[in-house]
Amino acid sequence: MSNTNSGTMFGHPKGLFLLFGTEMWERMSYYGMRGIFVLYLVAFAANFGWDMAYFGIDPAAADAQDQLTKALNKNALGILGIYAFWVYVTPVLGGWMADNHWGQRKAIIVGGVLMALGQFTLGTPHSMIPGLEVEFLYLGLFLLIMGNGFFKPNISTMVGDLYTEGDKRRDAAFTIFYMGINLGSILGYFVVGTIGEKINYQYGFLVAGVGMLLGVILQISMSKKFLGNVGVEPAAKKSADNQQASNAPLTSEERDRVKVILIMSFFTIIFWLGFEQAAGSMNLFAKQKTDLVMFGFEIPASWLQSVNPIFVILFAPMFAAMWLKMGAAEPNSPKKFAMGMFFLGLGFISMVMAAIQIGDSDTAKASIIWLILAYMFHTMGELCLSPIGLSLVTKLAPLKYTSLLMGMWFFFSGVGNYAAAWVGQMVGDVGPFAAFMGVAIMAFVAGILLWLISGKLVDWMHGAEDNQPKDLTEKIEEELSVTGTHEGIKEQH
Repeated sequence: MSNTNSGTMFGHPKGLFLLFGTEMWERMSYYGMRGIFVLYLVAFAANFGWDMAYFGIDPAAADAQDQLTKALNKNALGILGIYAFWVYVTPVLGGWMADNHWGQRKAIIVGGVLMALGQFTLGTPHSMIPGLEVEFLYLGLFLLIMGNGFFKPNISTMVGDLYTEGDKRRDAAFTIFYMGINLGSILGYFVVGTIGEKINYQYGFLVAGVGMLLGVILQISMSKKFLGNVGVEPAAKKSADNQQASNAPLTSEERDRVKVILIMSFFTIIFWLGFEQAAGSMNLFAKQKTDLVMFGFEIPASWLQSVNPIFVILFAPMFAAMWLKMGAAEPNSPKKFAMGMFFLGLGFISMVMAAIQIGDSDTAKASIIWLILAYMFHTMGELCLSPIGLSLVTKLAPLKYTSLLMGMWFFFSGVGNYAAAWVGQMVGDVGPFAAFMGVAIMAFVAGILLWLISGKLVDWMHGAEDNQPKDLTEKIEEELSVTGTHEGIKEQH
């Protein structure tokens, strides 16, 4: 930890709240863009040359327009899937650059600038770039992916570096930091989503870019005062002792623990391929198949994605207290993963009910309640799986492979995001009822399998989950501190 001599706020270094603000603006930018992206691709399809001829559709066919809508949806979901996959892969590069060359602080500034440029590139009016719309689309996505890679893995590391080893405030600090993540995502969905859907999608991207710039300016102007030298220098070279230890082969116990990480990581693919329908097929379902009129006002479809972070803020302390109250009956990590799968399945049962409500009608609209219930159950699943998984990796990974295995965890999350696009495309091919029911069944089967093998997985952990009793405050803070979703994963998701 660096002594910045800048004082404290609410018992924490003021630098924590600087990082809170930087992360809030970055998440506003990221989730705001994600909330409107597929809607933008469909709405501006003609500007990209995506018409019936492009997809090989016969204009004279009776269902030509329906074919075009399905083709546009599949195309948009495919692009989103590729983008989401690389968003989870590039942090490996960003973390390596920070550790070996730049330091975390420079990395997040470079990443923030690249992401702002990416948003501005997407927001460049098509009238200014006739014939180059597709090129600007992919350039904007490339800048966002690279910027995210430099930003994502490093700002959380800086939060931890504000505290000395063993400082009990660290858990609470990550809880505060995580609130910034969720506040930023709520802000993004409401501000960027409203501007994008009610005024112009590209204006939404421009506003998201401004939000990212605010985060960069905040970091540049105040980091020296409130962060001192935290994040300035790259990580030091390992000592000779560490180098010697790194050359030693894994023990039998360590190999068992690695197997647990890889098995649990594999199951996350199933969870995220369902959960990430939020930005894809569920977003399109909300826009095209859901009655969004409330109290005489038609809400933007992207607003529904804010239900997740709102429920996270409401449910996180409840889950933390629930695990504590259960005492010895508290489920182990694999069983919590299984519960996450069951909640995911329940969420898609809600979507199945929405699909039943509209049937085969082209004009019927589903009740918004079904989507809210789906997001509620998915949030409960997220709280059972994402933070538990992130904590599990840090418990089980051999020291010399911690970064590698955390990278693998994110890689599997990326695979899940890519698979989410494939599943979303199935909605157009087989219909929402069959697609959503298929995901629900898959989630329930995965949950049952995890529950059945949980005993063996716990054996392979070799006591890693055996903890000394904690008092109420310490236990709740520990549970909350790792509830950094889908960024887990929200931020890490």
